[in-house]
Amino acid sequence: MAAAIALLAAGPSGLGGGPVAEAKEAAGGKSKKKKAPQYECRPQSPQKFLKRRTFVQKGMLNPKKHAKAVRYLAERYGHVDTEETRRYNPESAHAQATTVRFMGLPLSIHEKVAPALHCVEKRIRATCNSKSRRYTPRAVGGFRTANSYRGAEISNHLFGTAIDIDPERNPCCGCVDPWPTSPLCHEKKRTAYERTALPRCWIKAFERYGFDWLGHDDLEDTMHFEFLGDPDRFKKR
Repeated sequence: MAAAIALLAAGPSGLGGGPVAEAKEAAGGKSKKKKAPQYECRPQSPQKFLKRRTFVQKGMLNPKKHAKAVRYLAERYGHVDTEETRRYNPESAHAQATTVRFMGLPLSIHEKVAPALHCVEKRIRATCNSKSRRYTPRAVGGFRTANSYRGAEISNHLFGTAIDIDPERNPCCGCVDPWPTSPLCHEKKRTAYERTALPRCWIKAFERYGFDWLGHDDLEDTMHFEFLGDPDRFKKR
């Protein structure tokens, strides 16, 4: 019961609250800019055992399934300053942060996720051009240094594998106040797709390259995407 209460009190897994991790940025000056590496954009699905709704059901956290997901993330992305994750990887996830630009906005994420996000943007620009599919983000958030869940659950933002887009327009109706107070959460809608300002085309572009949209989750966190694919599938050309 305590776990259930803690999870229901979970904060939003994205923007607003908690410091953002520092990212590595290119040095200034007049030196020649390095050409950005090109990656092969190979479609993949998010891995099921990493999806939040696999280890959190009806507000209850399954410790064994959650531990399996945390171990996978820590081994591949680094520890998040907990005893558990340090056992799996001595290197900090925060130390592997990088700053990229997503749809023109700066974003701090894990360097291993940067290729996947590049592929998402490329897909959006190629397929989401019609009037009904266009969307201009105003704010994005990635790496965080403070856990936005209460209780034992660990946010993917700590690993730098999650991104939030425009929380004011894409609410998390299952999070704590003030998020559920959004008028968007009180409108009668049949699906999360109708509650978010994000075009379905954008959501599909993220899902094509291994991201999971938490609009599908009980939290109905429509701003939030997390990379749950295999980062090694994005090979440099």
